[in-house]
Order: sequence, then C-alpha cells, then structure tokens
Amino acid sequence: MPYSARILIYSLLAICQCAGCRASRVEEGYALTLVVSGDTAGWIVPCGCTSNQSGGLSRRGGYLQDLRGKGTVLYVDAGGAASGTSEYDRLKFEAILRGEAAMGIEAHNIGAAEARLGADFLRETASKLGVPLLTCNVRDSSGALVGERLRVIGAAGRKIALVGVLSDREPLPDLQIDSPRNAVLAALEESAADYDSLVVLAYLPQDELIDLAANLPEADLVIGGPTGQSVSPRRKGPTLVASATNKGKFLAVLTAPAANAIEWQGEIVEMTEQFKDDTRQQANLDEFYATLAERDLTPSQTSFALSLPLEIPENFRIAGTASCRDCHKADCETWDHSGHAHAWDSLTKTGAQVDAFCQQCHATGSELLTWAPRLCLLRFVFLGVV
Repeated sequence: MPYSARILIYSLLAICQCAGCRASRVEEGYALTLVVSGDTAGWIVPCGCTSNQSGGLSRRGGYLQDLRGKGTVLYVDAGGAASGTSEYDRLKFEAILRGEAAMGIEAHNIGAAEARLGADFLRETASKLGVPLLTCNVRDSSGALVGERLRVIGAAGRKIALVGVLSDREPLPDLQIDSPRNAVLAALEESAADYDSLVVLAYLPQDELIDLAANLPEADLVIGGPTGQSVSPRRKGPTLVASATNKGKFLAVLTAPAANAIEWQGEIVEMTEQFKDDTRQQANLDEFYATLAERDLTPSQTSFALSLPLEIPENFRIAGTASCRDCHKADCETWDHSGHAHAWDSLTKTGAQVDAFCQQCHATGSELLTWAPRLCLLRFVFLGVV
C-alpha cells in the first residue's frame, strides 16, 4: 500500500486495538503466502555431488504444490535464472521458464543473466512461453523497457503490486539501466495502480539490496539476489528485505499479515530432499533432455568448450583407458572396481548423458569433442573420469 497510508495505519493501531479496527481490507481469516525464487543460475536439477543435494525445479514444484494445498500462494522469481548466453544456455533458460510456468509463476524479474541474453530474445521467449518478464529499469538501445513495468495481482482479497529492478552497476552493452529506486518511484507514479502491498523484486548485490530497502519505505517487501548467501527476512524501517539465492537451493517464503496486523513476516527455506518431486517438473526435464538429444550441440555451442593451445597436431586425440593399462595395470584394476568408474552410468539412469553440463564431471574430454554428445559413452582417460 502507499507509504502515507501505511504510516496512518501504524498510527491508528497504536491508538486503537478494538475488534472493529482493521489494518487492511482483507477479510477475517484470509492469508497469503508469497514464494520467491532467485539466482537459479541454470541449475534445473539439484546442485552438487553429495548425497544431500539441494535445489532443482522438481522439488520447488513439489514444495509449491504442497503449500497450495494449505492456502493461497503467489510465486515469483527475482531473476538470475540463466547460466550463460550460448545456444545450450538459451535452451536451458527456456526449460527453466517452462518449469516456472507450470508452477504458476506470476512474474519473473529480469536479472543480469537474463539481460545478457538480449532484449529481442527475452521478448520473444516471454511471448512464446507465456511467462511475464518484469522490469521497470532495464531498457533496450531505443529506450523501451524490456519487460512489464508493473504488475498487480489479486489474491486472497488483496492486491499485490510487483515491480522488478536490476543493479545499474551491471556492465551490459546495448542496454540502459536506470536507477533502481528512481525507476520504482516512477513506475508507481505513472501507473497510479491501486494496491495493498508493494513487492520489489531486486536483482542487486547485498549492499545495494539493503540500501534500496532502507531508502524505499513505499515498499512492503524488497526481495532479491544475488547476495552470495541467502539473506533471512529483516526489517529496514517499515520494509522487509530478504534474498533467495545460490543456484536455486533456497526460497524466500513470506506470509501476508492477518486481518488485524500490517507486518509481513517470512523465512528462508532450503529445497532439500525432504520435499517431494513434482511430476510436471520431471516431464519438463525429460523434454529438455529430449531437445538436447535431438539438437546434438557441439562444444562450441555451449559455455563449456575449452580454449586449446595453438598449433594442436592434426592427430590430437583423447587417450582412452586402454592406453594406460600396459604400464598401470594395478591402478586400472583398482579404478575398475571403484564407483567413479561408473560415473557415466549414473547419467544414463536419468537421461542426463545428453546434457553437456553434466558431462563435464562424468567424462574426460567431453568439452573437446566435435561429434554428438550422445557418443560420449567412450571411456576416457581413467585418471580424469570422476
């Protein structure tokens, strides 16, 4: 709600706590949960190689599905979903947006990773997938905003205004980045939208995120990333600030005030294996893998291709395991009986053997190949396969 109205409500609550006094237009018993993801950075599946991996769209979808069984939920993203600008990264970004669409996302803020993909690609992708991309301060070379300026969502008897900003310190050729604070204020002034709460999705480093919250009392919530680690909800004046970041492993979960209160509250929730997988997200992942298998991207079409030294011999090849056995028989036998010798098999169980990102850690030399990723079933240098 507007800042002046919020100050008035604080004053009234201090004077009157009678049963008829209400801090908002929300009816008795209504509540709303806002879930914010961010900084997914291409991690469509859980992050890491340990047994307690976190993150992944499937768990995120399962968590949201469970929450919606308990009440009204709005889901948004603070930005940073892409992992690069190659053809592979663009396909993965589209897969992430499709996953978010299946989760019923209301808005996806344009972060630095998204902005690097270019204004034309973002507009085309948003239109194709039906995911509202949000920004009030990222403009193309002509000065036009790349996404929606302000979006108002009605839920649980409330009107939630959503705006998105990106740090104006980001070096982004061909794009213009306005001051985040000034852009938010201009968006509010020009839209004249009626709302109960203002949520700012802010892709800003931690110092800028905290500073924006401290200097934007008009906002009820300022939620962002990337901040290195997630920031638990805390108050800066009347504004609650938090951050969901780090490879999509954490979500900021904010609860709207009850009918007789005005303050939002929240927590950071880690997407651990305790959350069930969403079958729709698994189907989306399978579709992504099928696309990779069909496209057969070469290393040069990914962000993982190595820069080789100059004057590489024409007969340059990756040495196979067999070339090591004559001189290192005992070492090879030890390797054959280790779990690492079956690293590729662990990919084939899920269909991930076609994913160049996964291949990096499960095969040696995959980033050098010029043939289809599906042919990486070859066993490469045994000391390098993990």
